[in-house]
Order: sequence, then structure tokens, then C-alpha cells
Amino acid sequence: MHTGGTPNGSVLYSRLMDWLTPEQRSRNMSAIRSRGNKSTEKAVRFRMIRAGLSGWKLCTGTLPGKPDFVFETAKVVVFLDGCYWHGCPKCYRAPTSNTGYWSEKFRRNKDRDKRVGQLLRRDGWKVVRIWEHEIKRSPAKVVEKIRALIVSPPSGRLCESASTS
Repeated sequence: MHTGGTPNGSVLYSRLMDWLTPEQRSRNMSAIRSRGNKSTEKAVRFRMIRAGLSGWKLCTGTLPGKPDFVFETAKVVVFLDGCYWHGCPKCYRAPTSNTGYWSEKFRRNKDRDKRVGQLLRRDGWKVVRIWEHEIKRSPAKVVEKIRALIVSPPSGRLCESASTS
């Protein structure tokens, strides 16, 4: 175990207390806003451009849940879900400390994802949720999954309305 803090090393780093009160720490953490899932988003964006998919926008904040990609013409939204934060059934491993807090946090995340999906579907959007491990394993398959929803099967052209599948 690493020691330090005093000249004789009597303070163990693993036992140092947080110098902020729980209220201050909570306020501080809630002020930190996510900047998105840049690496997974970049991988999918790169593949979509390479595959010739167009008509999408990044992170439009006007829709519930802030989808990562929005195809307005085809009324398709794409969420790139991190396996850890969204509780992937294949990859998720529960934290071993502060388990009550984290299990509640992940339950709320899953409930929010479900609620957002229902809201968007009710408004006529097709919702695609893609797990982080799917992007890492095969970004090309991810793009084909998206293409299948935005391209009209008979003509092979981009959808013109929400009623076209």
C-alpha cells in the first residue's frame, strides 16, 4: 500500500478523507456535465460517413434523452449506450463499494432510457440503442443496423417520411 502525506509516511493515501462535506461534493459532482461518449461516437460517425450515410445531426438537445445521432427525415434517433452506465446485460459488472447508491443509480438510468424511448416512439420516432461493446466489436455492423432503419427497402433511397420503414 502506498504511503505518504508526512515526512515519515504515516498517512496512508487509501485512508485520506475527502476534504469536502458530502453536500459540497454532491453539489460539485452534479455541476459536472458529460461531454458525451467521444470515442464511440467518433467511431460510428466515421463509419457512417465512409458508408455514405447522410442526413444525420449530432446530439440535438431538442429531443428527449439527447440522442447521439438524429436522422430527422427518416425520424430515426440513435443512442450509443455505454455498457457500464446503462447496465449492459452482457458486460455490466456491479461496483463492489457503495452498492446501494450505485444499484439505485443504474436502475434510474435504465428507467430513464426506457421512458425516453417510449416518449420518442409515441411521437413517431424509431429508436435505436447500440451498446458500446457492439461498436468496439463491429462498427460496420452497427452502421448497417442504422442503415436498415433509414433506407427504404424497395428503392434503396433514404426515407422521405416517418411512415416509410
